[in-house]
Amino acid sequence: MTGIEGPFWRVIAVFRVASLVYAVLLLLRAGGYAHPVTGWLVICVMALWSAVATFAYSSPELRGRTLLVADMVVTLGCLLATPLVQGAYRTGSLPVTGTWMGGAVLAWGVYGGRRAGAVAALVVSVADLWLHDLRGSGVGFENLPINGSVLLFLAGVLVGHVAQLARRAEARLQRAIEIEAAGRERDRIARDIHDSVLQVLALVQRRGQEIGGEAAELGRLAGEQEAALRELVRLRPEPPRDGVADLRVLLQAYGSASVTVSVPATPMSLPETVARELAAAVGAALDNVAGHCGPHAPAWVFAESDDGLITVTVRDEGPGIPAGRLEEAAAAGRLGVAQSIRGRVTDLGGTVTIMSSPGEGTEIEMSVPVRSRLGGCA
Repeated sequence: MTGIEGPFWRVIAVFRVASLVYAVLLLLRAGGYAHPVTGWLVICVMALWSAVATFAYSSPELRGRTLLVADMVVTLGCLLATPLVQGAYRTGSLPVTGTWMGGAVLAWGVYGGRRAGAVAALVVSVADLWLHDLRGSGVGFENLPINGSVLLFLAGVLVGHVAQLARRAEARLQRAIEIEAAGRERDRIARDIHDSVLQVLALVQRRGQEIGGEAAELGRLAGEQEAALRELVRLRPEPPRDGVADLRVLLQAYGSASVTVSVPATPMSLPETVARELAAAVGAALDNVAGHCGPHAPAWVFAESDDGLITVTVRDEGPGIPAGRLEEAAAAGRLGVAQSIRGRVTDLGGTVTIMSSPGEGTEIEMSVPVRSRLGGCA
């Protein structure tokens, strides 16, 4: 038996054996019931199936719906054979199976969870109550003993629920182990890159600037790659979740020798579509910097999260935007700021603030709410 379910199947195997011994004791105490031969035949079937089920449930390859159905059929067969063994089924007496019939209910619960356990308990309980009502001594349905049925139901639901929790815990533990291993490997690679690739790129950049000419351009490109690679190995992204993205990772892609990106150490989680739209707005702002200030003009990107808002600021030291220039550009059909930046952020329920003066650079601040978009989790 492997995995977190192994102990559950071992406990069920012990339960089957203990219940089988109890059924034998009931048969002996009753002097073989009304039909001893039939009683011992049912006991033999129970013993044989206990051995088969213990072996089959221990193998993940054999464990499945076919085995569960067979388990339930054998259990119901032995249970419904009670009148053939005991004759008249007296009120309050145990069936020939005793508590052995609970093994199938527990198996269904472990395999399929609390709902499967509840369904199995319902099937077995209906069969047991049917025996009491139709085979008993004039007992009305309103007077049927339901204690055993309630216990079966509670056992199936409780064991199924615990098995589900155990499987989830095992999956989370495995995921945590994988993340930890990936983190250690990332740290090892980062050290190797820092000691080799980054040093070489820094040397190429420095020597290219010293030599000048075409070598200076090569040095500039090496510097950009060094900055991008340094940010890549520095950032530890949050483990991905379905439909959720870490904004830091998207912003870091804009880092270069001329663009400095500063993000928090903690994840900045947003719905993936929101994160990509906000990152696209930042990209549009950086395109404006390159277009109006030059392709190598320095720019800074700052990201922060506070009071349910994620705010990203793009700043440059260019010539600034004269008063009324944005309105004139929008009227002329140039919608870079109006649509690519302000339109995107507004559609996300956020706000855009542009602060600029001639000769003093430009600062674009984009804020997007977090809590409402992550179901209350910032």
